[in-house]
Amino acid sequence: CVSDGPRTLSVDCGGTGMKSAVLDASGSPVSTRVRVRTPYPCPPAVFVDTIERLASGAGVDFDRVSVGMPGLVRHGVVRWTPHYVTESGPFSPIRSDLALLWQDLDVRSLLESQLGRPTRVVNDAELAGLSVISGRGYEVMLTLGTGLGFAHFSDGAVLPKIEVSAAPFRKGSTFDERLGHHARKAHGSKTWSREVHRALRRLYAVFSWDRAYLGGGGSKHLRVRVDEYVTLVGNHAGLLGGVRLWDEANALGVIDPRPATDG
Repeated sequence: CVSDGPRTLSVDCGGTGMKSAVLDASGSPVSTRVRVRTPYPCPPAVFVDTIERLASGAGVDFDRVSVGMPGLVRHGVVRWTPHYVTESGPFSPIRSDLALLWQDLDVRSLLESQLGRPTRVVNDAELAGLSVISGRGYEVMLTLGTGLGFAHFSDGAVLPKIEVSAAPFRKGSTFDERLGHHARKAHGSKTWSREVHRALRRLYAVFSWDRAYLGGGGSKHLRVRVDEYVTLVGNHAGLLGGVRLWDEANALGVIDPRPATDG
């Protein structure tokens, strides 16, 4: 039985792949999950066209759009994004022309114009966190993918973004470089899992969260047991937060301050 209410196209944009599904008002999928490889180079026009292709591939209509993407995103505007500014994907050379195109880009407005639907854009870890947090106390969402995603919440409200992924971790490398897919494939899941466990302990010493959630595609490759203050969640979280982004946006502090386009 499909829930009454608006349908949401939820899009999870990563450094290596972009996936989408249409969700009903309860957060249940009403379309097949569509996934494509992230195209590179990826200027904004290519990014928007790819999301339009995902929307077309859903096969069902939708009323609104939720997008999670890597980097620092505030009110639908990209302040900084790590992968889409590179020549050929994560950890390849940054192109200055792409960096200029992405800086301070109003992605929300671009997508609304292209898709003809009201749209909200947040960081991908924030979107994933919205699907799993309890809304009580200080909670952290960590995602293992192309790099390390991080979002944090206080009593359900999204807190200002911190780019933990870009911080130094070990041996001159960042959290992204030591915990992403590239590192796992280079060193093997066992060694990589120990690095993840070490990172979780270091981050807990800094943030002292009440509860952390660990997800993303990389989480299925863990070969060590995580500590009791971390809850493993499925990779589905990246999409299922799309409904809650709209339903609880006022309480969660993610409403865009500009006039709404959806009445």
